Amino acid sequence: MRAAFYERTGPAREVLVVGEMPAGEPGPGQVRVAIKTSGVNPSDVKARAGSRPMLASRIIPQSDGGGVIEKVGSGVPGERVGQRVWLWNGQWKRALGTCAEFITLPVEQAVAMPDPLTFEAAACLGIPALTAYRALATDGGVKDKLVLVTGGAGAVGHYAVQMAKLMGAAKVITTVSTPAKADHARAAGADEVINYRTENVAESIRALTHGQGVDRVVEVDITGNAGLYPVIMARDGLIAAYGSNSQEIKLLFSPLILTGAAIRFFIVYELAPKVRAEAIEQLTRWINEGRLRHAVAARYPLDRIVDAHEAVERGTHIGNVVVAI
Repeated sequence: MRAAFYERTGPAREVLVVGEMPAGEPGPGQVRVAIKTSGVNPSDVKARAGSRPMLASRIIPQSDGGGVIEKVGSGVPGERVGQRVWLWNGQWKRALGTCAEFITLPVEQAVAMPDPLTFEAAACLGIPALTAYRALATDGGVKDKLVLVTGGAGAVGHYAVQMAKLMGAAKVITTVSTPAKADHARAAGADEVINYRTENVAESIRALTHGQGVDRVVEVDITGNAGLYPVIMARDGLIAAYGSNSQEIKLLFSPLILTGAAIRFFIVYELAPKVRAEAIEQLTRWINEGRLRHAVAARYPLDRIVDAHEAVERGTHIGNVVVAI
């Protein structure tokens, strides 16, 4: 099979290559999927750059994707052959991810695609959509709550804005860095958009919530935004933190404790089975109802995998980057 891979970590142009390698055979409880699309997420490019140790001498990057089951192992019903599926955790604690013509993985990681879902959109779900849902559904959900989505034009943020509205949030506020991203967030359903480069975020949130603050923060960078929490959090609010641009977080204890705020840390790769099943069930329902929009910003062929990784690193695309296999 043709695949993109790297044998050492580093810059995309120095380590990523496209070549031939054997396709795996499905073992018991596994399926082999013919990949049609592979999603490129920030965590994928960070891993290739060296953010985590290599699990093997050769790594096929990327965890998300869409394709068709073409072979099953023992214990898997034969009728699943030919089924359109979307994938999660393709390259989490595994060396061989979705940026290849085939992937072999446990059957539960190949989710039947709702009929309205395209292969391009399927490559957007695993990390971004599941992250957004968990950040909103955890700890009682967001019905009738004031919600702040930081980075509302990002892959996670775009889903989170939509989902917060679908889950009954009273108001959804988001932060962005450009007018184009503001338009993107508003199109997703954001009630209020703050440009953090030109506006005072804390003052804007206090004004938009009439001094109450927000009940829930869907947090892409807890390190960068931690200083805002004593000012922007409503009484007993929750920060659902899925990302950080630094390993160390500085929290101001005295003013923050007065808010009663809590922080829920989570990583989408390690969701409990029951939690993930609930999320997948809800995503399937929304997609079948036509209530969830997907933002595919750029498409690259497999031979341009380097360009795809560099595009994600630059962060100039508004939406998901997808590689067509």
